[in-house]
Amino acid sequence: ITDGSQYFILLIISDGVITDMAQTKESIVNAASLPMSIIIVGVGPAEFDEMIELDGDEERISSQGRYAERDIVQFVPFRDYIDRRGNHILSMARLAKEVLAEIPDQFLSYMRTRGIKPGP
Repeated sequence: ITDGSQYFILLIISDGVITDMAQTKESIVNAASLPMSIIIVGVGPAEFDEMIELDGDEERISSQGRYAERDIVQFVPFRDYIDRRGNHILSMARLAKEVLAEIPDQFLSYMRTRGIKPGP
């Protein structure tokens, strides 16, 4: 699908660290040319340093000398949005906002790299 009529979002909910980082990076580099974004929500007490690396905000993901065409990953640790004071509605709204924060820019980045202009 290259006409911009469809865009996909993959949601991954993970409670652990990545055990196949090289393969994951290669998959992200390959997927960066597709009309898609990847959202990863980390749940539980695990250390998510590698997930943060996949986010690609600080440095573009690379694999075997190839760089991702664009940033397509958003990582959000769920524990950062748990409100211990009991305001669950507000904390879930903040979580939703953060989870979706990069989607508009990622979508527009895909459209621009393909020279696709929005329809009326």
